[in-house]
Amino acid sequence: MKFGKRLKKQVEESLPEWRDKFLAYKRLKRLVRLVPSSPPPRRRAAEAAFVRLLDGEVDRFNAFFLEQEEDFVIRHRELQEAVKKVVAGDREAAAEVRRVRREVVDLHGEMVLLLNYSAINYTGLAKILKKYDKRTGRLLRLPFIEKVLGQPFFATELISRLVHECEATMEAVFEAGGGRSGAGATPVAAAATEQGIFRNTIAALVTMGELRSGSSTYGHFSLPPMASPESDLLRCLQVADPVPI
Repeated sequence: MKFGKRLKKQVEESLPEWRDKFLAYKRLKRLVRLVPSSPPPRRRAAEAAFVRLLDGEVDRFNAFFLEQEEDFVIRHRELQEAVKKVVAGDREAAAEVRRVRREVVDLHGEMVLLLNYSAINYTGLAKILKKYDKRTGRLLRLPFIEKVLGQPFFATELISRLVHECEATMEAVFEAGGGRSGAGATPVAAAATEQGIFRNTIAALVTMGELRSGSSTYGHFSLPPMASPESDLLRCLQVADPVPI
């Protein structure tokens, strides 16, 4: 699948309030096509517009990512406290258990979506810069990507750690709710299938796996292959999903 179609599909499968936060890939492609092959002032103006838009996109990614990251840290801390009360408290408080489970699953799904947001926007930047270099004969991709690697939206270590912790939290609160549901389903998978965000999470995990796979397009600017437990989680969620995606 071409990247433009992949990005469009991912935007459609993301949260509605996130859909205007992704890379303006089509607009960047139009600017690349406008860069003429000769070097008059018109070419320099088009190139300057392209770089300005790239810089603006990175600033936009950073602002959105940091806002979401801060919100997730707060929500994760609050949910950990709520889970402690559920696990230590009255196991018959079914409504409270369901509420906490729902919030944990939603938080986990949204954090996975944010990891995917980082991956797909980085990939889009690398691909549009490749088109630019090919069109102009310039070598902008390497220095720009080196700068991107130090940007907040690319630094996903904290969110990845919170995702893993959230999975452990989900296991605990699921067990507090009375065990497993569904033959052979893990607590994470069984709980996730109850949520509307489940398919968005699956789509994000599939996309991250594809972006990080060692395909024929894999190269120096590609993301590294996706390691477990994200890949393990994807397998268990896909097995648990009763309806083909």
